[in-house]
Amino acid sequence: MDLSEALRRALDHRQPLLAELGDTTTCYRLFHGVAEGRPGLTVDRYGPHLLVQSWREPPTAEELAAIEHHLGGELPVYVWDRRKGATNEAIDDLDGEQTGLELGLRFDVRPPHAHRGQDPLMFLDFRAARRWVRANAAGASVLNLFAYTCGVGVAAAAGGASEVWNVDFAASALDVGRTNAELNGVAMELVHEDVLPVIRQLGGLAVGGRRGRQPAYRRFPARTFDLVVLDPPRWARTSWGAVDVVGDYPSLFKPAVLATAPGGAVLATHHVPTVTVDEWVGQLRRCAAKAGRPLRDVELLQPDADFPTFDGAAPLKLAVCRL
Repeated sequence: MDLSEALRRALDHRQPLLAELGDTTTCYRLFHGVAEGRPGLTVDRYGPHLLVQSWREPPTAEELAAIEHHLGGELPVYVWDRRKGATNEAIDDLDGEQTGLELGLRFDVRPPHAHRGQDPLMFLDFRAARRWVRANAAGASVLNLFAYTCGVGVAAAAGGASEVWNVDFAASALDVGRTNAELNGVAMELVHEDVLPVIRQLGGLAVGGRRGRQPAYRRFPARTFDLVVLDPPRWARTSWGAVDVVGDYPSLFKPAVLATAPGGAVLATHHVPTVTVDEWVGQLRRCAAKAGRPLRDVELLQPDADFPTFDGAAPLKLAVCRL
């Protein structure tokens, strides 16, 4: 199948979702190459532009012309090579405001060329999580861990949360989170700290440190939140040790559970496709039981239809774990 035909099929597949989202959402994946005929290539709409990302060879001039013809319309198209950076013109001054809508909320969606980062400022497959949080946040205290640009925090605040904390080590990401809060007229706490010492303190556990070394850290008393969102990266090295969701997810999940109020929930995520849902949920249940906080039930959320899969097993796993 050539790319033009794959793009046409992808757009047809999305029509029911786009009709459902209507004019409340201008950020969605238009082409998910691994499942739709061109592995290593994705096309996303982020409000006023399209972002083409490549993990292998970047699109040829012919492929880029097909993308512009079938998906672009009047929108500018920016190409981001995940290995090398921008592959079309550099962006110094973007035309107009670079904000997009998701379910009626506004977000900063500048392409990576403009904010000098590696990733987009919003991960689109996480829409299902933001939707769920917004629908369940009324009156709740919410702790958003590995908050990045605070999309979940904005959704929680917009849903009527009584309190929202966003914790992330990256000041630049939290700066975007501050902008996102201002765009939507909501108030949130931005906690610029490594997640590991924060969540261990909130869960009433010793902080520790990597190889006996303990960097300076901000003190927090132990306390609980009604909803904890735990969205760790696949792997990261920090001053407090490694974040390793394949080898040691319980080291993150246990303190998150301990920082969750009775009757509350942890919305946990896992991004590694080689780990099955059943394996991971079993691990979550065992970890919570050992911590003395057994799970009452686990509800699995699915990414929206703009992220199709071959077998229904999406790489992004979302589990609402109720205590």
